Amino acid sequence: MADTFTLYKLIILYMLKRVDFPLTNGQISEFILDKGYTTYFKLQQAISEMVETGLLREEQAHNRTLYHLTEEGEQTIDFFHTKISPAIQHDIDLFLKERRYDLKDEVSVKSDYFQNEHNEFCVRCQVIENQIPLIDLTLTVPTENEAETIATNWSQHNQEIYALIMEKLL
Repeated sequence: MADTFTLYKLIILYMLKRVDFPLTNGQISEFILDKGYTTYFKLQQAISEMVETGLLREEQAHNRTLYHLTEEGEQTIDFFHTKISPAIQHDIDLFLKERRYDLKDEVSVKSDYFQNEHNEFCVRCQVIENQIPLIDLTLTVPTENEAETIATNWSQHNQEIYALIMEKLL
């Protein structure tokens, strides 16, 4: 049991080591659950333990959780990557290669909102590339419903909005 549970953790660390951006809980789950490596609950337990022990850093963004590899996590996978079979490494590499653009696009667009001291809602919309914001826009709206709508629509229309802003400003 301990060996297979350790393997789940190493798979997650290996996935994060092979990309230059964070992965969402859903993206990690998609690979591990689709391959039938473990159950959802065991996967969540493994992720939780890695956050608690400092191998992963968790970032909350709107309705999703992003996971970043910490320095400790990177050292761990560098040392123990040989404990992952070449077949599993190949499956991970293939998954990341086939889905790289979609995975990166999904985490490079961020939106979140919070209530400010005037009981209005601030919506922060971002597009991040190589850990640098291409656009970082904050809008204030009167209701949480409007904030939720903007945050949701940002993921669908960010490219159009960015292009329009650049066109108007340049």
